[in-house]
Amino acid sequence: MTYLEAIFKVLLIGLVLGAGLPAVFAAGLVAYSNGSGGVSADGTTQAPNPVLKFLGLALFVVVGLVILVAIAWITRTTIIHHTGVDLFPFLPTK
Repeated sequence: MTYLEAIFKVLLIGLVLGAGLPAVFAAGLVAYSNGSGGVSADGTTQAPNPVLKFLGLALFVVVGLVILVAIAWITRTTIIHHTGVDLFPFLPTK
């Protein structure tokens, strides 16, 4: 692997997790708030949309799972050392 390929991979992952994850969270906020219904500025009411609320909650769960897996990935060698449990047995450790 050349240095250019390595830099490109790090840049791509940084963009996906650095900008993509907050964008998914923001999309979840928009979906959840639009699904809750409410009263508009002109006085009209909107009925709640359970599909949008579920989509918003599903996006929140995805963001939470990505964060938990990232923490487990970062601390995997410490977890193996203290508990003997390998959370990622299919990937080699250093």
